[in-house]
Amino acid sequence: MNDHTRGSSSDDIIDVEPAPFAVSPERDAGLKSIGHFSYFLHTVVAIGAVLPGVQASVALLLLAFIVDVLKRDDARGGWQESHFRWRIHSVLWAGGLYLLTAPLWLLLLVPGWIAWACVSLWFLYRIVRGWLNLNANRPMPA
Repeated sequence: MNDHTRGSSSDDIIDVEPAPFAVSPERDAGLKSIGHFSYFLHTVVAIGAVLPGVQASVALLLLAFIVDVLKRDDARGGWQESHFRWRIHSVLWAGGLYLLTAPLWLLLLVPGWIAWACVSLWFLYRIVRGWLNLNANRPMPA
């Protein structure tokens, strides 16, 4: 054994390296705050997409997406890594589905509203499920 790992007396130095992707409690709390912020913005966009006159800006969705993409590496190896992945995938799918159904608004108003309502309900389900798990300090499923 070398001098750094012997541990035979109280004066010996034990050289223990933290896990390569350990997340400190302070960083964990900061990431959780980012998660609350992101889930809140997602909620505003999803609800605003179906309420007349309350159309939320696409900028809110992009802001949440950019924050999640920029901060996801900070969560790598921790339980919140799955939340960043969950939110990023949710935004990509919801954004794609909103874009795909947008022409229905121009061609046929009622089917367009129904399509957007379905996308928004699915998006809200993902938001609520993620937010509940974030509050309970549980990771999201793969």
